[in-house]
Amino acid sequence: MEEKENIKTLYTSYSENISLMRQMLRVDESFDVIERHLAVCGRDMCFFYIDGFVKDAEMQRIMQTLLGLTEPMSARSLELRMPYVEISREVRFEKLVLAVLSGQTAIFAESFGAEAILADLRTYPARSTSEPEGDRVMQGARDGFVETLIMNTALIRRRIRDPRLTMEYFNLGGSSATDVVVCYVKGMADEDSLRDIRRKLTEVKPKSLTLGYQSLAETLIRRGWINPFPKIRTTERPDTASAQLLEGSIIVLCDTSPLAMILPTSIFDYLEETSDFYSPPLTGTYLRLVRAFILLLSVVITPLWYLALEYQHLLPPELLFLVPDDPGALPIILQLLLAEVAIDGLKIASMNTPDILSNSLSVVGALILGDFAVDVGWLSGDVILYMAFVAIANFAQQNYELGYAFKYMRVLTLILTAVLGIWGFGLGLSIFVIAIATNNTVLGKGYLYPLIPLNLKDLGRLIIRQRKTDFEK
Repeated sequence: MEEKENIKTLYTSYSENISLMRQMLRVDESFDVIERHLAVCGRDMCFFYIDGFVKDAEMQRIMQTLLGLTEPMSARSLELRMPYVEISREVRFEKLVLAVLSGQTAIFAESFGAEAILADLRTYPARSTSEPEGDRVMQGARDGFVETLIMNTALIRRRIRDPRLTMEYFNLGGSSATDVVVCYVKGMADEDSLRDIRRKLTEVKPKSLTLGYQSLAETLIRRGWINPFPKIRTTERPDTASAQLLEGSIIVLCDTSPLAMILPTSIFDYLEETSDFYSPPLTGTYLRLVRAFILLLSVVITPLWYLALEYQHLLPPELLFLVPDDPGALPIILQLLLAEVAIDGLKIASMNTPDILSNSLSVVGALILGDFAVDVGWLSGDVILYMAFVAIANFAQQNYELGYAFKYMRVLTLILTAVLGIWGFGLGLSIFVIAIATNNTVLGKGYLYPLIPLNLKDLGRLIIRQRKTDFEK
């Protein structure tokens, strides 16, 4: 047994090949691994495939063709006569086993010798390419990436009919043996970045990538996860991915994940949203500036308000409205922190509630908790107001991870302000800037590019919504 497991290539003996494939695929122990024998020209032929991954009609058509043969044929001769588009020969056991587990069909015959045929008859269970829930647009395409890799590459190919569009395939091994594709347009993508991502994907040895995008991201970036800012920008929209490819970005697709990685990534990339490009340039620029302003304000609004309360004796009469008439029974700092936790609690409850009830639960729960908290005296009405703004501001952009990064920075700045006063506020903002500047990314010139190093053309393009024809290369 040990001697057979060390064999890399097929035997010339048909029976030995079938016996070893049966052992490696553990056919007798897994009901969905099918071993199907067929008598062709008086000689035995064997098919190995996974039940549920095979197109039945295509398999039946191939079997009918084989049963119509008048004489035994070699693997090469049969490859030329097989009525299917994706047929290849293989001589390595490891490749054959991986192909079968990936959904392909391995065909052995007594007349093949030390070769086998792989027929790509696979079909994966997949949902429809519906619009992503988290990145909707008022106008524009309504399709989105799904969990099937080949369907995602086809959605990009449909939009970019350019022979320079390249799809490089990688298999990262491990228990999941997940397929990964690097997409780029030759001549537009940076060659150094391409070499870097190829090297990273070749060197990593993950145990598995069962969680798709997140597993791959943590594999590519081994350190720096204490920094809450997102390391990789993602999208579920093929139109967004296609536009980024034509701007020189690199797209990484991972099988079983509907999220496409956009590389390289900087903090300024999050100023852009898909809806900006489905609006006129003036409207798109306005929306982009409003989004940036709201996000920055969400970090400092509660620390600034708390700072104003601490130094209310210095406030001019025009700003005295910031001081609440009824501050509540609990200290303001504790009220703000409780409200932060309550908002996350409502989010978690909403996510775990059936769709038919989720909207009602979110609205009614927020109203009941807020109203009773004010009546009982736990929270001030002013606290409810500011935290409502913060909760709404998190939805000003679609990246979930970035929203929590801003939340952590806001809470940290608030705590430092409560402890150290105005110096704590300044320290919190400094940590905010340092966290952005030192964030690790997979590729690129840094998280603050194109501000550092300065590139005025690229910076202007990210701040001002330009016509697509102005910056496509």
